[in-house]
Amino acid sequence: MRGTGVFVASVAILSSVATTNTSTALSYTDYVTGKPHPGVHSSGGATGPRLSDVRAGSERWRSAVAGGSEAWQVVPGLSYSRTTLLEPQGAVQVHVLTATWNERGLSVDQVSGSTVASRSSLSGWLAADRDVAGVNADFFDITDTGAPLGVGVDRERKLLHAPRSGWNNTFFIDSTGAPRIGQVSLAARVVRNGKTAVRLRGFNLPHVARDSINVYTGAWGRTAGSQVVDGASRVRQVHVRNHVVRSNRAEVTSGAVITGKILVGRGRGAIALRGLKVGQRVSVVAGLSSPAIRVAVSGSAQLVRNGQVITVDNGELHPRTAIGIDRDKHLLHVLVADGRSESSGGLTLLQLGDYMDSLGDEDVLNLDGGGSSTMVAPDADGVSGVRNTPSDGHERLIANGLAFRYTALG
Repeated sequence: MRGTGVFVASVAILSSVATTNTSTALSYTDYVTGKPHPGVHSSGGATGPRLSDVRAGSERWRSAVAGGSEAWQVVPGLSYSRTTLLEPQGAVQVHVLTATWNERGLSVDQVSGSTVASRSSLSGWLAADRDVAGVNADFFDITDTGAPLGVGVDRERKLLHAPRSGWNNTFFIDSTGAPRIGQVSLAARVVRNGKTAVRLRGFNLPHVARDSINVYTGAWGRTAGSQVVDGASRVRQVHVRNHVVRSNRAEVTSGAVITGKILVGRGRGAIALRGLKVGQRVSVVAGLSSPAIRVAVSGSAQLVRNGQVITVDNGELHPRTAIGIDRDKHLLHVLVADGRSESSGGLTLLQLGDYMDSLGDEDVLNLDGGGSSTMVAPDADGVSGVRNTPSDGHERLIANGLAFRYTALG
Protein backbone atom coordinates (compact mmCIF):
# COMPACT_ATOMS: atom_id res chain seq x y z
CA MET A 1 0.00 0.00 0.00
CA ARG A 2 1.13 3.53 -0.55
CA GLY A 3 2.62 5.30 2.45
CA THR A 4 3.48 8.95 2.96
CA GLY A 5 7.07 8.54 4.12
CA VAL A 6 6.13 10.46 6.75
CA PHE A 7 -4.98 -5.82 35.16
CA VAL A 8 -4.07 -7.83 37.27
CA ALA A 9 -1.45 -7.39 39.93
CA SER A 10 1.75 -8.16 38.11
CA VAL A 11 3.86 -11.07 39.21
CA ALA A 12 7.18 -9.93 40.64
CA ILE A 13 9.87 -9.73 37.98
CA LEU A 14 13.55 -9.52 38.74
CA SER A 15 15.00 -6.06 38.21
CA SER A 16 17.15 -7.33 35.36
CA VAL A 17 14.01 -7.63 33.19
CA ALA A 18 13.33 -3.91 33.38
CA THR A 19 16.04 -2.85 30.99
CA THR A 20 16.78 0.63 29.78
CA ASN A 21 15.94 1.80 26.27
CA THR A 22 19.52 2.42 25.29
CA SER A 23 20.54 0.27 22.33
CA THR A 24 23.91 -0.97 21.27
CA ALA A 25 24.45 -0.67 17.54
CA LEU A 26 23.60 -3.86 15.71
CA SER A 27 26.46 -5.16 13.60
CA TYR A 28 25.50 -5.93 10.01
CA THR A 29 28.74 -7.76 9.26
CA ASP A 30 26.94 -11.03 8.65
CA TYR A 31 24.38 -9.25 6.48
CA VAL A 32 27.04 -7.67 4.30
CA THR A 33 28.77 -11.02 3.78
CA GLY A 34 25.46 -12.61 2.88
CA LYS A 35 25.10 -14.77 5.98
CA PRO A 36 21.69 -14.87 7.68
CA HIS A 37 21.27 -14.07 11.32
CA PRO A 38 18.30 -16.10 12.52
CA GLY A 39 18.76 -15.07 16.15
CA VAL A 40 18.58 -11.31 15.65
CA HIS A 41 15.65 -9.98 17.66
CA SER A 42 15.51 -6.29 16.79
CA SER A 43 16.83 -3.62 14.49
CA GLY A 44 17.87 -1.74 17.64
CA GLY A 45 20.27 -4.48 18.71
CA ALA A 46 19.77 -4.03 22.47
CA THR A 47 20.84 -6.94 24.65
CA GLY A 48 18.10 -8.32 26.86
CA PRO A 49 17.98 -10.39 30.06
CA ARG A 50 18.16 -14.15 29.65
CA LEU A 51 15.35 -16.40 30.76
CA SER A 52 17.85 -18.56 32.64
CA ASP A 53 18.76 -15.52 34.77
CA VAL A 54 15.21 -14.72 35.86
CA ARG A 55 13.41 -18.03 36.25
CA ALA A 56 13.49 -20.03 39.44
CA GLY A 57 13.77 -23.42 37.80
CA SER A 58 13.80 -25.22 34.48
CA GLU A 59 10.03 -25.60 34.18
CA ARG A 60 8.35 -23.74 31.31
CA TRP A 61 4.69 -22.99 31.93
CA ARG A 62 2.00 -20.49 31.06
CA SER A 63 -1.58 -19.57 31.86
CA ALA A 64 -3.80 -16.63 31.17
CA VAL A 65 -4.13 -14.51 34.29
CA ALA A 66 -7.75 -14.24 35.43
CA GLY A 67 -9.25 -10.93 34.39
CA GLY A 68 -6.29 -10.15 32.17
CA SER A 69 -7.99 -10.53 28.81
CA GLU A 70 -10.17 -8.47 26.52
CA ALA A 71 -11.26 -8.70 22.89
CA TRP A 72 -13.42 -7.01 20.27
CA GLN A 73 -14.11 -6.98 16.56
CA VAL A 74 -12.25 -4.34 14.56
CA VAL A 75 -14.05 -4.92 11.25
CA PRO A 76 -15.73 -8.03 9.80
CA GLY A 77 -13.10 -10.75 9.65
CA LEU A 78 -10.61 -8.94 11.91
CA SER A 79 -10.52 -8.88 15.72
CA TYR A 80 -8.17 -7.62 18.43
CA SER A 81 -7.42 -9.33 21.74
CA ARG A 82 -5.15 -8.68 24.68
CA THR A 83 -4.11 -11.40 27.10
CA THR A 84 -1.86 -11.38 30.16
CA LEU A 85 0.27 -14.50 30.20
CA LEU A 86 2.02 -15.80 33.28
CA GLU A 87 5.50 -17.04 32.38
CA PRO A 88 8.49 -17.97 34.57
CA GLN A 89 9.78 -14.42 34.05
CA GLY A 90 6.45 -12.96 35.24
CA ALA A 91 3.52 -11.33 33.47
CA VAL A 92 3.68 -10.79 29.70
CA GLN A 93 1.17 -8.61 27.85
CA VAL A 94 0.29 -10.15 24.49
CA HIS A 95 -1.72 -8.40 21.77
CA VAL A 96 -3.13 -10.36 18.82
CA LEU A 97 -4.88 -9.36 15.60
CA THR A 98 -6.80 -12.34 14.23
CA ALA A 99 -7.82 -12.12 10.58
CA THR A 100 -9.86 -14.43 8.36
CA TRP A 101 -7.78 -14.15 5.21
CA ASN A 102 -10.59 -15.03 2.80
CA GLU A 103 -13.07 -12.56 4.34
CA ARG A 104 -14.59 -10.47 1.55
CA GLY A 105 -13.56 -6.82 1.81
CA LEU A 106 -10.55 -7.52 4.06
CA SER A 107 -7.05 -7.38 2.58
CA VAL A 108 -3.47 -7.38 3.85
CA ASP A 109 -0.55 -5.43 2.37
CA GLN A 110 2.84 -4.07 3.21
CA VAL A 111 2.83 -0.36 4.09
CA SER A 112 5.83 1.96 3.83
CA GLY A 113 6.99 5.36 2.71
CA SER A 114 7.27 6.83 -0.75
CA THR A 115 10.89 5.62 -0.94
CA VAL A 116 12.47 2.40 0.33
CA ALA A 117 14.91 4.25 2.57
CA SER A 118 12.29 6.43 4.30
CA ARG A 119 11.11 5.81 7.87
CA SER A 120 8.02 6.87 9.78
CA SER A 121 5.69 5.80 12.57
CA LEU A 122 3.36 2.91 11.89
CA SER A 123 0.30 4.91 12.96
CA GLY A 124 1.17 7.68 10.49
CA TRP A 125 1.46 5.26 7.60
CA LEU A 126 -1.76 3.43 8.46
CA ALA A 127 -3.73 6.68 8.73
CA ALA A 128 -2.41 8.00 5.42
CA ASP A 129 -3.15 4.68 3.71
CA ARG A 130 -6.64 4.38 5.29
CA ASP A 131 -5.78 1.05 6.88
CA VAL A 132 -7.67 -0.14 9.95
CA ALA A 133 -4.85 -1.94 11.79
CA GLY A 134 -1.31 -3.20 11.46
CA VAL A 135 2.07 -4.05 12.97
CA ASN A 136 5.72 -3.33 12.25
CA ALA A 137 7.38 -5.75 9.84
CA ASP A 138 10.92 -6.07 8.48
CA PHE A 139 14.24 -5.65 10.23
CA PHE A 140 16.01 -2.57 8.92
CA ASP A 141 19.33 -0.73 8.80
CA ILE A 142 18.63 1.42 11.85
CA THR A 143 22.14 2.83 12.22
CA ASP A 144 22.69 4.01 8.63
CA THR A 145 20.35 4.14 5.61
CA GLY A 146 17.12 3.15 7.42
CA ALA A 147 16.21 0.73 4.62
CA PRO A 148 14.72 -2.76 5.23
CA LEU A 149 16.90 -5.86 4.91
CA GLY A 150 14.53 -8.43 3.42
CA VAL A 151 11.93 -8.86 0.69
CA GLY A 152 9.26 -6.21 0.19
CA VAL A 153 6.38 -6.48 -2.27
CA ASP A 154 3.48 -4.04 -2.35
CA ARG A 155 0.14 -4.75 -4.05
CA GLU A 156 0.31 -1.48 -5.97
CA ARG A 157 4.03 -0.77 -6.29
CA LYS A 158 5.10 -4.43 -6.76
CA LEU A 159 8.71 -5.41 -5.92
CA LEU A 160 10.36 -2.76 -3.75
CA HIS A 161 13.46 -4.51 -2.34
CA ALA A 162 14.96 -7.98 -2.02
CA PRO A 163 18.23 -9.84 -1.33
CA ARG A 164 19.46 -12.89 -3.20
CA SER A 165 20.58 -14.35 0.12
CA GLY A 166 20.79 -13.41 3.79
CA TRP A 167 17.31 -12.24 4.83
CA ASN A 168 14.93 -14.44 2.88
CA ASN A 169 12.50 -15.88 5.45
CA THR A 170 9.34 -14.20 4.22
CA PHE A 171 5.61 -13.94 4.79
CA PHE A 172 3.85 -13.53 1.46
CA ILE A 173 0.53 -13.70 -0.33
CA ASP A 174 0.75 -15.96 -3.38
CA SER A 175 -0.98 -15.73 -6.74
CA THR A 176 -4.09 -17.50 -5.39
CA GLY A 177 -4.47 -15.04 -2.52
CA ALA A 178 -3.33 -17.56 0.11
CA PRO A 179 -0.75 -16.60 2.79
CA ARG A 180 2.51 -18.52 3.02
CA ILE A 181 5.80 -18.42 4.93
CA GLY A 182 9.00 -19.58 3.30
CA GLN A 183 12.22 -18.65 1.54
CA VAL A 184 11.90 -15.98 -1.15
CA SER A 185 15.02 -14.80 -3.01
CA LEU A 186 15.96 -12.22 -5.59
CA ALA A 187 16.69 -13.47 -9.11
CA ALA A 188 18.33 -10.56 -10.97
CA ARG A 189 20.88 -10.12 -13.73
CA VAL A 190 22.12 -7.83 -16.46
CA VAL A 191 21.57 -9.28 -19.94
CA ARG A 192 23.74 -8.24 -22.90
CA ASN A 193 23.37 -9.73 -26.39
CA GLY A 194 20.96 -12.32 -25.02
CA LYS A 195 23.40 -13.61 -22.42
CA THR A 196 23.92 -12.91 -18.72
CA ALA A 197 26.67 -10.31 -18.35
CA VAL A 198 26.60 -9.97 -14.55
CA ARG A 199 24.45 -11.32 -11.72
CA LEU A 200 22.99 -9.03 -9.09
CA ARG A 201 22.95 -9.70 -5.35
CA GLY A 202 20.53 -7.06 -4.11
CA PHE A 203 17.58 -4.93 -5.22
CA ASN A 204 17.28 -1.59 -3.36
CA LEU A 205 19.15 -2.90 -0.32
CA PRO A 206 20.93 -0.79 2.34
CA HIS A 207 24.39 -2.27 1.68
CA VAL A 208 26.30 -3.79 -1.21
CA ALA A 209 27.86 -7.04 0.01
CA ARG A 210 31.57 -7.55 -0.59
CA ASP A 211 32.43 -8.54 -4.16
CA SER A 212 28.81 -8.10 -5.22
CA ILE A 213 26.52 -5.85 -7.24
CA ASN A 214 23.23 -4.22 -6.26
CA VAL A 215 20.69 -2.46 -8.43
CA TYR A 216 18.86 0.69 -7.29
CA THR A 217 15.71 2.12 -8.86
CA GLY A 218 13.59 5.22 -8.40
CA ALA A 219 11.79 3.40 -5.57
CA TRP A 220 14.98 3.69 -3.50
CA GLY A 221 15.04 7.49 -3.66
CA ARG A 222 18.28 9.34 -4.33
CA THR A 223 21.70 7.73 -4.74
CA ALA A 224 23.25 6.98 -1.34
CA GLY A 225 26.96 7.13 -2.22
CA SER A 226 29.42 5.69 0.29
CA GLN A 227 26.61 4.70 2.69
CA VAL A 228 25.76 1.61 0.66
CA VAL A 229 29.36 0.50 0.02
CA ASP A 230 30.53 1.01 3.62
CA GLY A 231 33.38 3.27 2.55
CA ALA A 232 34.99 0.67 0.25
CA SER A 233 37.58 2.06 -2.15
CA ARG A 234 37.15 -0.36 -5.06
CA VAL A 235 33.68 0.52 -6.29
CA ARG A 236 31.91 1.19 -9.57
CA GLN A 237 28.60 2.76 -10.57
CA VAL A 238 26.82 2.14 -13.87
CA HIS A 239 23.76 4.06 -15.02
CA VAL A 240 21.32 2.23 -17.32
CA ARG A 241 18.36 4.07 -18.82
CA ASN A 242 16.04 2.86 -21.59
CA HIS A 243 18.19 -0.31 -21.93
CA VAL A 244 21.34 1.69 -22.73
CA VAL A 245 24.45 2.14 -20.55
CA ARG A 246 24.64 5.91 -20.03
CA SER A 247 27.69 6.11 -17.74
CA ASN A 248 30.27 3.90 -16.07
CA ARG A 249 32.45 5.44 -13.37
CA ALA A 250 34.84 4.28 -10.65
CA GLU A 251 32.99 6.16 -7.91
CA VAL A 252 29.53 6.27 -6.38
CA THR A 253 27.39 9.38 -6.35
CA SER A 254 25.24 10.74 -3.56
CA GLY A 255 21.99 12.72 -3.63
CA ALA A 256 21.18 12.27 -7.32
CA VAL A 257 17.64 11.43 -8.46
CA ILE A 258 17.59 7.91 -9.87
CA THR A 259 16.21 7.67 -13.38
CA GLY A 260 16.33 4.24 -14.92
CA LYS A 261 18.57 1.89 -12.91
CA ILE A 262 21.84 2.37 -11.02
CA LEU A 263 24.20 -0.61 -10.67
CA VAL A 264 26.67 -0.38 -7.78
CA GLY A 265 29.52 -2.86 -7.51
CA ARG A 266 32.05 -3.46 -4.74
CA GLY A 267 35.32 -5.38 -4.91
CA ARG A 268 35.07 -8.10 -7.56
CA GLY A 269 31.60 -6.78 -8.33
CA ALA A 270 33.15 -3.47 -9.33
CA ILE A 271 35.59 -5.28 -11.60
CA ALA A 272 32.72 -7.17 -13.28
CA LEU A 273 30.93 -3.89 -14.04
CA ARG A 274 33.90 -2.62 -16.06
CA GLY A 275 32.70 -4.76 -18.94
CA LEU A 276 29.55 -2.68 -19.42
CA LYS A 277 30.55 0.00 -21.93
CA VAL A 278 28.82 3.32 -22.42
CA GLY A 279 26.39 3.05 -25.34
CA GLN A 280 25.87 -0.72 -25.08
CA ARG A 281 22.32 -2.05 -25.06
CA VAL A 282 21.56 -4.11 -21.96
CA SER A 283 18.54 -5.21 -19.95
CA VAL A 284 18.33 -5.31 -16.16
CA VAL A 285 16.01 -8.19 -15.26
CA ALA A 286 14.81 -8.52 -11.67
CA GLY A 287 12.24 -10.85 -10.13
CA LEU A 288 11.70 -13.28 -7.26
CA SER A 289 12.26 -17.01 -6.88
CA SER A 290 8.54 -17.49 -6.13
CA PRO A 291 6.50 -16.11 -9.04
CA ALA A 292 3.43 -13.88 -8.86
CA ILE A 293 3.82 -12.78 -5.24
CA ARG A 294 1.24 -10.11 -4.44
CA VAL A 295 2.49 -9.01 -1.01
CA ALA A 296 5.65 -9.79 0.97
CA VAL A 297 7.51 -8.75 4.11
CA SER A 298 10.49 -10.54 5.63
CA GLY A 299 11.61 -11.46 9.12
CA SER A 300 14.43 -13.40 10.74
CA ALA A 301 13.77 -16.90 12.04
CA GLN A 302 10.86 -19.16 11.16
CA LEU A 303 9.62 -20.39 14.54
CA VAL A 304 7.00 -22.96 13.52
CA ARG A 305 6.94 -25.00 10.31
CA ASN A 306 4.15 -27.40 9.32
CA GLY A 307 2.81 -27.46 12.85
CA GLN A 308 6.16 -28.16 14.53
CA VAL A 309 7.99 -25.63 16.72
CA ILE A 310 11.47 -25.56 15.18
CA THR A 311 13.21 -22.81 17.11
CA VAL A 312 15.32 -23.81 20.11
CA ASP A 313 16.21 -20.25 21.13
CA ASN A 314 15.09 -19.97 24.73
CA GLY A 315 17.61 -17.29 25.69
CA GLU A 316 16.96 -13.56 25.64
CA LEU A 317 13.68 -11.93 26.62
CA HIS A 318 12.49 -9.12 24.36
CA PRO A 319 9.41 -7.42 22.97
CA ARG A 320 8.39 -9.48 19.94
CA THR A 321 6.35 -9.20 16.75
CA ALA A 322 5.38 -12.28 14.73
CA ILE A 323 2.87 -13.55 12.18
CA GLY A 324 1.34 -17.01 12.07
CA ILE A 325 -0.87 -18.92 9.63
CA ASP A 326 -3.63 -21.32 10.69
CA ARG A 327 -4.38 -23.01 7.40
CA ASP A 328 -7.17 -25.20 8.79
CA LYS A 329 -9.27 -22.24 9.91
CA HIS A 330 -8.03 -19.74 7.27
CA LEU A 331 -6.72 -17.44 10.00
CA LEU A 332 -3.77 -15.09 10.32
CA HIS A 333 -2.51 -14.28 13.82
CA VAL A 334 -0.38 -11.14 14.08
CA LEU A 335 1.12 -10.86 17.55
CA VAL A 336 2.98 -8.24 19.56
CA ALA A 337 4.35 -9.13 23.00
CA ASP A 338 5.41 -6.24 25.23
CA GLY A 339 8.71 -6.38 27.10
CA ARG A 340 11.52 -4.53 28.87
CA SER A 341 9.22 -3.31 31.64
CA GLU A 342 8.08 -4.36 35.11
CA SER A 343 4.55 -5.00 33.80
CA SER A 344 5.65 -7.17 30.87
CA GLY A 345 8.83 -9.22 30.71
CA GLY A 346 8.95 -10.08 27.01
CA LEU A 347 9.32 -13.52 25.45
CA THR A 348 12.06 -15.77 24.17
CA LEU A 349 11.72 -17.01 20.61
CA LEU A 350 10.85 -20.48 21.89
CA GLN A 351 8.11 -19.09 24.15
CA LEU A 352 6.80 -17.07 21.21
CA GLY A 353 6.77 -20.12 18.95
CA ASP A 354 5.09 -22.25 21.61
CA TYR A 355 2.36 -19.69 22.19
CA MET A 356 1.56 -19.20 18.51
CA ASP A 357 1.58 -22.96 18.07
CA SER A 358 -1.05 -23.10 20.84
CA LEU A 359 -3.19 -20.69 18.78
CA GLY A 360 -3.24 -23.29 16.00
CA ASP A 361 -0.67 -21.77 13.66
CA GLU A 362 1.14 -24.25 11.40
CA ASP A 363 3.73 -21.69 10.24
CA VAL A 364 5.12 -18.73 12.22
CA LEU A 365 7.67 -16.05 11.27
CA ASN A 366 9.47 -13.76 13.72
CA LEU A 367 9.39 -10.13 12.58
CA ASP A 368 11.39 -7.15 13.87
CA GLY A 369 11.10 -6.78 17.64
CA GLY A 370 12.50 -4.77 20.52
CA GLY A 371 11.66 -1.08 20.32
CA SER A 372 10.22 -1.63 16.84
CA SER A 373 7.37 -3.84 18.11
CA THR A 374 4.19 -1.85 17.55
CA MET A 375 0.53 -2.66 17.03
CA VAL A 376 -2.00 -0.05 15.91
CA ALA A 377 -5.73 -0.83 15.93
CA PRO A 378 -9.02 0.76 17.02
CA ASP A 379 -10.16 0.41 20.61
CA ALA A 380 -13.57 -1.01 21.54
CA ASP A 381 -15.12 2.39 20.70
CA GLY A 382 -13.52 2.49 17.25
CA VAL A 383 -10.80 5.05 18.06
CA SER A 384 -7.50 4.11 16.44
CA GLY A 385 -4.36 4.08 18.55
CA VAL A 386 -1.29 2.16 19.62
CA ARG A 387 -2.59 -0.91 21.46
CA ASN A 388 0.69 -2.16 22.92
CA THR A 389 3.32 -0.35 25.00
CA PRO A 390 6.43 0.18 22.82
CA SER A 391 9.59 -0.30 24.87
CA ASP A 392 11.12 2.95 23.59
CA GLY A 393 8.31 4.79 25.38
CA HIS A 394 6.90 5.94 22.05
CA GLU A 395 6.50 4.69 18.48
CA ARG A 396 9.82 4.01 16.81
CA LEU A 397 10.30 5.27 13.25
CA ILE A 398 10.36 2.03 11.26
CA ALA A 399 11.00 0.94 7.69
CA ASN A 400 7.71 -0.80 6.86
CA GLY A 401 4.70 -2.56 8.30
CA LEU A 402 2.04 -5.15 7.61
CA ALA A 403 -1.40 -3.55 7.33
CA PHE A 404 -5.04 -4.58 7.13
CA ARG A 405 -7.55 -2.63 5.04
CA TYR A 406 -11.30 -3.12 4.95
CA THR A 407 -13.61 -2.06 2.12
CA ALA A 408 -17.27 -2.31 3.03
CA LEU A 409 -19.26 -4.33 0.52
CA GLY A 410 -22.10 -2.54 -1.23
